[in-house]
Amino acid sequence: MIVIVAPGQGSQTPGFLGPWVAEPRFRSHLERLSDAAQLDLVAHGTESDADTIRDTSVAQPLIVAAGLLTLGAILEGDREHDGHVDVAGIAGHSVGEITAAVGARVLTEHDAMVLVRERGKAMAAAASAVRTGMSAVLGADEEELLPTLDALGLSPANFNGGGQIVVAGELEALDRLKAAPPAGARVIPLQVAGAFHTRYMEPAVERLREVASGLTVANPRIELWTNRDGSAVADGAQFLELLVGQVSSPVRWDRCMESFASEGVTGIIELAPAGALVGLAKRALKGVPAVAVKTPDDLPAALKLIEDNA
Repeated sequence: MIVIVAPGQGSQTPGFLGPWVAEPRFRSHLERLSDAAQLDLVAHGTESDADTIRDTSVAQPLIVAAGLLTLGAILEGDREHDGHVDVAGIAGHSVGEITAAVGARVLTEHDAMVLVRERGKAMAAAASAVRTGMSAVLGADEEELLPTLDALGLSPANFNGGGQIVVAGELEALDRLKAAPPAGARVIPLQVAGAFHTRYMEPAVERLREVASGLTVANPRIELWTNRDGSAVADGAQFLELLVGQVSSPVRWDRCMESFASEGVTGIIELAPAGALVGLAKRALKGVPAVAVKTPDDLPAALKLIEDNA
C-alpha cells in the first residue's frame, strides 16, 4: 500500500525548481499553475532569494505548485508503466493538504491554485498584525512541554511525531523558550513568517471560507487523511471545510502517521520540495521504505517503489 505525502511551508529553498523547469514539459505545467495563481512561479522557483520565497504569499503557492508538478509526473509515469495508478492514499502536511486534495481529485489544479493563492495572502495579512513565528522543539516530553507553552503564551502548532512538536507565538516568547528549553530538548527557530495553525490565524479563516464556497468539490477517489485528527475523510466538501479550519488549528501529522501504520502502509513517496516528511516517517514508521522526490532524477525510484508494491 503506497501513500503519497505532500510537504508544507518551510520546505522550499532558493532555486529548488531549477531541475524541473529545465525540462519543457515541467516548465509548461508550472507556467499553467502560475497563470492560475497569478504569480510567476517559474521565477520564484528558480531565481528568487530566500527572503522572497519565505514570504507566505509566495511560499504557499510555490510549494503546492511543486507538489503538483511531482504528482503529475508520478501518475503519468505510472500510467505509462502498467496502465493504472496503484497509489492507495494521499495526505498533506499543512498547506500540503491542498496538494493532497488534487491528488485525491477533490479539487482541480486550477481551483487548488486559486485557493492556495488566497490562503497565502490571508495568512500573510494575519501574520502582519503581530510579530510572531514558529520553532521546532525536538526531544521534549509532551506532558512537560505543554504547560511550559501555556506559561509563555505559546501554542503547539504541529504535532509531527518522531519527537518533534512545532510551537508558535510571539517572537519574544519563542526566544524565552529557546533560552530555557524543557529538559533534554532543543528549540530550533523556523524560517516562516507567522504563527500558523494558532489563534493568530483566525482572521484568515473567514476569508478562506468565502473562497472555498465558490470552488467545485468532488469526493476523494483514493484514501485521503486529514490533519485535524489523522482520520480518513470520504466526503470532499467535509475535507475542504476541515482544510479551511486547519489554518487556525494544530496539525496532527503524528496521527496521520498512526493511521498509515494502522492501514498497513508499505511505502511512502514525498512530493517536492521533499525531505522533511520522509525524515519524520523514518523515525515514526521504522522499516517502511520511503522516497523523497526532490528532482526529476528521483522519479524512477518512486515509480519502482509503486511497482514493487503493486
